[in-house]
Amino acid sequence: MADDPDARVRAAAFHALACDRCKGGTCAPGAGQVLEPALRHLTCDPDAHVRAMAAELVGKFVHTDGRAVTALEISRAQDPSPVVRKKAGWFTPGGTIYQRTVPRAQVTGQP
Repeated sequence: MADDPDARVRAAAFHALACDRCKGGTCAPGAGQVLEPALRHLTCDPDAHVRAMAAELVGKFVHTDGRAVTALEISRAQDPSPVVRKKAGWFTPGGTIYQRTVPRAQVTGQP
């Protein structure tokens, strides 16, 4: 659904993959299945709402994949949409969601 011609479908697909509340406790797919399409749409989708939803999904991997951090930092600095720039900033180092989701071992300095 990430490549559907309808932007509303693409946005809903990225939201469903990113939103833990919408999954109702079911297991989310891993980076190997969803990160590449999310990165592609974050940087190239013509629809700002789709890019914003892709940012949420990419943001789920900022602590485990450097590509996610890089893509979000570029979006925060260069996306034409202020909404996408703001949302990307939440997930980059120093952002509110990034700080809130730092794995405990990284916070305490433990392995």
